[in-house]
Amino acid sequence: MKRRRTKVPPALAIPAVAGLVFLTLPLFGLLWRAPWSTLPQRLTEPGILAALRLSLLTATLATAVSLVLGVPLAWLLARTEFPGRRLVRALVTVPLVLPPVVGGVALLLVFGRRGLLGSWLDTTFGVSLPFTTAGVVVAEAFVAMPFLVISVEGALRGADARYEEAAATLGAGRWTAFRRVTLPLIAPGVAAGGMLCWARALGEFGATITFAGNFPGRTQTMPLAVYLALEQDVDAAIVLSLVLLVVSIAILAALRDRWVAA
Repeated sequence: MKRRRTKVPPALAIPAVAGLVFLTLPLFGLLWRAPWSTLPQRLTEPGILAALRLSLLTATLATAVSLVLGVPLAWLLARTEFPGRRLVRALVTVPLVLPPVVGGVALLLVFGRRGLLGSWLDTTFGVSLPFTTAGVVVAEAFVAMPFLVISVEGALRGADARYEEAAATLGAGRWTAFRRVTLPLIAPGVAAGGMLCWARALGEFGATITFAGNFPGRTQTMPLAVYLALEQDVDAAIVLSLVLLVVSIAILAALRDRWVAA
């Protein structure tokens, strides 16, 4: 069936075009100002490569932590009834609206050497998270995990629970039904949430610099390297920004419509 063309009224078309220009013009400005002639050489500089490797490593580890913790949390919110569930959901989504710097301060108060858990970790296991690579992973997971939880919870609510009930009638336990039935059903939602989580972790700045610092080779991720390069070498900052832009576009392109719908 051929779709009819809808005439767009000027009262909607003009603001829509203005919004499109507002969102895309800075990106074109980045491409226009990029030092294309020296781009290959700059991409192979040790500082850029170190920041890129560290960003990819920490974002991947943070996504793995988020998957291990976030998928069960999403299942709990979507499939069970318990007192205070709305409050728990609100707390889970707080990092989405909380300023990242505030999140970094909160992490310091909990995991710092004198923090709520940090002092115990330091005295018992000799583990100190602030200003370490592990601290970067913690900061990124704290900020990015809500994206995964929301995506997986939406997929769980959209999945037909009758398949799980049928598995239960055949003698499958909760864990078996989740592993054999539920997880395959929500796999597109988990994949979409994981990719969004990874992209958010890759671009994390505020909580990372507050909780983990900005030490080259140890805690200096790509966003932190962009911030530092902007004060010393604008072209280097543009190159780093281009790398992040390409990764972001690749992530959005990989999120197919069926994943977003899930």
